[in-house]
Amino acid sequence: MTEEKLAVGVIHRNADGSFDSRLSRYYEGHDHDRVWAMLTEPAGIAQWIAPGTIEQHPGGRVKIDFADSGILIDSTVLEIDPGRVLAYSWSSGDEPARPLRWELEDRAGGCTLHLQVHTPAGEDPAKACAGFEGHLLMLAGALEGVPIKFPFAAYVAARAQYNQQLEESSS
Repeated sequence: MTEEKLAVGVIHRNADGSFDSRLSRYYEGHDHDRVWAMLTEPAGIAQWIAPGTIEQHPGGRVKIDFADSGILIDSTVLEIDPGRVLAYSWSSGDEPARPLRWELEDRAGGCTLHLQVHTPAGEDPAKACAGFEGHLLMLAGALEGVPIKFPFAAYVAARAQYNQQLEESSS
């Protein structure tokens, strides 16, 4: 069995020990309005991440409930430019801030989604990014009308690639 090779994002180690990562995906045949709806509308969010709601205004409530794992994201919208930019923290309550920034860019024949992931010092950026890689694959399936379950094999492969990236950047 060979290890799957994915096109993963890039992790940057910050001076304070935290990490900023950037993942990008091109969704052919889907304009930014369609992708935006999947990122922000309850029916769309539930197809690729988990049941949730996002109030689309600065300070609006973000609630995404991973009931099976007991994880609840309960934060607020940090930045919004409807149809283009959405930012919120991937955390709840007193947890450290883990800002996410979703940005859509129109391209001929489709839309590119750029995702910036901030991982606090002491947390595993490879795990965080690999999880989002899995969810971006789920988003691709949902956009095509073929929702998929979380792709664990892709998560494992992406996590290995991110760990290798981290090892190479620290040597």
